[in-house]
Amino acid sequence: MTTASGGMAAPYRPARLGSLGATVERRGDGTTVVRCAQPLATYPRRATDRLAHWAEMAPGREFLAWRGREGAIERLTYGDAYRAVRRIGQALLDRGVSLDRPLVILSGNGPEHALLTLAAMHVGACVVPISPAYSLVSRDFTLLRKALSTLTPALVFADDGVRFERAIAAAVPRDVELVVAGEPPPSRAATPFAALAAVEATEAVDAAYEAVGPDTVAKILFTSGSTGTPKGVINTHRMLTSNQQMIAQALPLLTEEPPVLVDWLPWHHTFGGNHNFGLIVHNGGSLFIDDGRPLPGAFEASVRNLREVAPTVYLSVPRGFEELVAALRRDAELRRTFFSRVRLIFYAAASLAQHVIDELQALAIDTCGERIVFTTALGATETAPLALVRTWTSDRAGSIGLPAPGLEAKLVPAEGKLELRVRGPNVTPGYWGAPRLTAEAFDEEGFYRLGDAVRFADAADVREGLLFDGRVAEDFKLATGTWVNVGTVRARAVAHFTPYLRDAVITGHDRDELGMLVVPDPDVCRALCTGLAPSARLAEVVRHPAVRATFAALLASFARSSTGSATRIARAILLAEPPSLDAQEITDKGSLNQRAMLTNRAAIVEALYASVAGPDVIVIEKG
Repeated sequence: MTTASGGMAAPYRPARLGSLGATVERRGDGTTVVRCAQPLATYPRRATDRLAHWAEMAPGREFLAWRGREGAIERLTYGDAYRAVRRIGQALLDRGVSLDRPLVILSGNGPEHALLTLAAMHVGACVVPISPAYSLVSRDFTLLRKALSTLTPALVFADDGVRFERAIAAAVPRDVELVVAGEPPPSRAATPFAALAAVEATEAVDAAYEAVGPDTVAKILFTSGSTGTPKGVINTHRMLTSNQQMIAQALPLLTEEPPVLVDWLPWHHTFGGNHNFGLIVHNGGSLFIDDGRPLPGAFEASVRNLREVAPTVYLSVPRGFEELVAALRRDAELRRTFFSRVRLIFYAAASLAQHVIDELQALAIDTCGERIVFTTALGATETAPLALVRTWTSDRAGSIGLPAPGLEAKLVPAEGKLELRVRGPNVTPGYWGAPRLTAEAFDEEGFYRLGDAVRFADAADVREGLLFDGRVAEDFKLATGTWVNVGTVRARAVAHFTPYLRDAVITGHDRDELGMLVVPDPDVCRALCTGLAPSARLAEVVRHPAVRATFAALLASFARSSTGSATRIARAILLAEPPSLDAQEITDKGSLNQRAMLTNRAAIVEALYASVAGPDVIVIEKG
């Protein structure tokens, strides 16, 4: 066996993974139920039990670190964090923060965000972190208004009142107390965060903490809406703590030494806020709050942080790994630091391209002589989030493993696929203020319908695990009646057209052939355009002959490698208008809402299939 760099396969750096196993129940109607063979161990009663534990056992250990306003790294220990949580908890109790009158957080990751979240959960109040993009990227604040309309907040926090002023004015009622860490908005009074942290804790905090139980609502998370409108997902303490125990049994290396993370993933999403932040608290680890983002011009902040802080575990989404690989390729100092002690690399939220895994492993071998264990999982906001997890070494993209301890996975035949449904202590009781949506989300046995499809890697051997097989709601039939596996076609297309595109929407419902709406990478495509001004609009870039010729050639080669009408993309349009957050076409993590894109851009889809192709349509010859 050879590596991507051409040498003999290097050994994996030691990283202990769980031996979970699985049992299989096959039913007469074709349904299969897969359960983890290892039982779920006891888990904490409350989400802050482990914070209290580490504050007592290791009060001087670093809990959080971040880059301050002057660029210097600031730090917070477990002992100091727990004392602050109790004080802020008292301030929240004094203000009547509760499930019916929650704490709403508008801003992104930061020490104040962390302490407010922990304080609210510690005293049984409810915290609702809302995507900063709803306030800072949105032009009309539609999504922010929709989120707040379902809540009656007692308190709203923003780290900087000036930066969030327009959103606050547009969506936050004036009778709701506003708390800020930085400057208050000029047009509105605000309470300094320091005032909350200065309150003396009383016995009321301890009494409130004791009253918190597994079914107490800890937080409400609004889904990103990859196929529909964002919904408020109820997250209970049981969901959070049971899921952390599942993660600990699946990835026992996390319990062997306190993990060190350098992490940018946002806390208003379940991956960053539940999975990553939670595994730090659960295992007594240290989290460096990364202020970078895997976006053009924003990843340099992550590079700076990763040069100074070497993680033991690194978690991200595929876009993040694409940026990381590019940075590692050109920066020897970054490679030496990053690979110095990382034991596990974990990706989720979407499929990671095989070439990214291969290059990252090649860089690891060249730097430290070892491969790094790669793993992944499948889950949702509704599952806190981990549901299925791969607990064996593999450099193969697409394998999502088997159910975590305590979880049952039901695979139900649906239109030639296996629809995945799950049941376990980490599954949400439902959606806030939406009983109809809650009822629709569960089947007659109480299994939550994820909307994902899976297939067995080896139908004869469940130990080989499951493979992701797309979203059930995205698949469609061509006019010929042939089913199209949209997830598979899209993943293959994105890999084939990289680096010239960022994403794609597959079209063809009730049509004769597949098409594609391309979200181009403006910078990469602009580099093809000789003679075009750097300030040229995207519409000029996508119509440039060099860009069209590049995509035409790639479309033709993609078609030659296809096996039939269900995998062959015959036509494409390069979108001159990027996906819109306000129109719910994209999430702030960069995930496309396929349904919204097709609905909002129906006229473009019609133009794509016009009998006489317009100048923006790229079509390959039939045959």
